[in-house]
Amino acid sequence: MPRTVLFTGFPGFLGTALLPRTLRRSPDATAVALVQERWLDQARRTLARLEEAEPAIAGRTRLVVGDITRPGLGLDPGEADTLRRGPLEIFHLAAVYDLSVPPELAWSVNVDGTRHVLDLARTAGELVRLQYVSTCYVSGRYDGIFAEDDLELGQRFSNPYEHTKHEAERLVAKAREAGMPVTIYRPSVVVGDSRTGETQKYDGPYYALQLIARQGRTAVMPLPADPSRVQFNLVPSDFVVDAIAALAPHPGAEGRTVALAAPAPPTVLEMCEAFAAHTGKKLRVVPVPTTLSRFSIDHLPGVGRVFKLPSSTLDYLTHPTVYEVTATTALLDEVGVRCPPFAEHVGAMVAFHREHPDVGSAAMV
Repeated sequence: MPRTVLFTGFPGFLGTALLPRTLRRSPDATAVALVQERWLDQARRTLARLEEAEPAIAGRTRLVVGDITRPGLGLDPGEADTLRRGPLEIFHLAAVYDLSVPPELAWSVNVDGTRHVLDLARTAGELVRLQYVSTCYVSGRYDGIFAEDDLELGQRFSNPYEHTKHEAERLVAKAREAGMPVTIYRPSVVVGDSRTGETQKYDGPYYALQLIARQGRTAVMPLPADPSRVQFNLVPSDFVVDAIAALAPHPGAEGRTVALAAPAPPTVLEMCEAFAAHTGKKLRVVPVPTTLSRFSIDHLPGVGRVFKLPSSTLDYLTHPTVYEVTATTALLDEVGVRCPPFAEHVGAMVAFHREHPDVGSAAMV
């Protein structure tokens, strides 16, 4: 019987990239994209664009209105029964990707939403695999090396996003321990495509790039702690998509947690120096304590407008965690996927930002 592939989070960046590739690898499969009502028009436009680009996948995707925060995913009972009947593969991509999100919303989407997806997965007649996208930052602010199989190390969390993604991954890990076929993917900070630099939003390291780019020949960069000793782990979006697309059908990935992080990330200082070099600036670093920076951005008139940097981002400039990716790298070698070093894709990242300054910072939730 042909499989059905359920996607949450469409038409977000991951769902838009993975849906056609998944249908391409399974010619007899059909897809069901679970879409919130408010994103339905955008989902229709996105699907039409994908089908026009790849006629072979046309007519194989149904857009279904639902909501992962509701029991049963807000699906019509008949639709839910149809999903359960045949072989079912699930790509659970929907989440709130916002460091400043209110705790209640983060819990509802990231934790309750994942619980509801797991409820459906448990009742499927044949679950092929649950492909679950988590984040490296389930590590919280763990001070040390965080391995692919680590999860509970007594870490504290910087924000509700990290905390709720950690709690959601705990639910998925428990289901996996109980026998559910699962692969967990943990991307680090995702930036633009390694070749084109294209991205849907400017956040994270882009705030530092924007601050440097809009200054004169000498760019002053206030940085906390010792920026030469803190890693900033960022990976291009095409690497994340290539890795998930290649590992989703790979038998060796079932039951695994894979850290989609850079094996040799730049330090915060190296990242800012590269941004300055590619924008033709001379970088001048000014040490500023994190607590002073956060207070200034949040409370001093005009500071937030000058720096245009959310205070929630500051924690990642002093992030103490180093991500172990040895086992993931070996697994990716089996499917021919490689993470490009920062030096290979920073030029494209800066060039896209220069050519498209109006891209916003808001994520689809």
